[in-house]
Amino acid sequence: QVQLVESGGGLVQPGGSLRLSCAASGGINRFYSMGWYRQAPGKQRELVATVIIKGGTTNYADSVKGRFTISRDNAKTTMYLQMNSLKPEDTGVYYCSGLGYYGSRDWGQGSQVTVSS
Repeated sequence: QVQLVESGGGLVQPGGSLRLSCAASGGINRFYSMGWYRQAPGKQRELVATVIIKGGTTNYADSVKGRFTISRDNAKTTMYLQMNSLKPEDTGVYYCSGLGYYGSRDWGQGSQVTVSS
């Protein structure tokens, strides 16, 4: 089983930036795509951004377009989410996920992001 480990969350003021990392045991090339999801208190988990591993095609939720950037570094077995111009509504637990070529999905344990003054 693939292990995904997130890091980089924390507390930041509105307008600030954070970068989340997701390290995959055994590398990220085993996935067709990877993505970031988030869950705010009392809300359902929602898609934030995805990237296709081989082609690099990205997709973003409308709420984060122009502010967040998803990327992957095949050599370092890591995926990233650069978050700029953070807003209080970006607060939540951010989960890293990998989708395999045969439909299986792996999840990380989650990393808390809090945007507050």
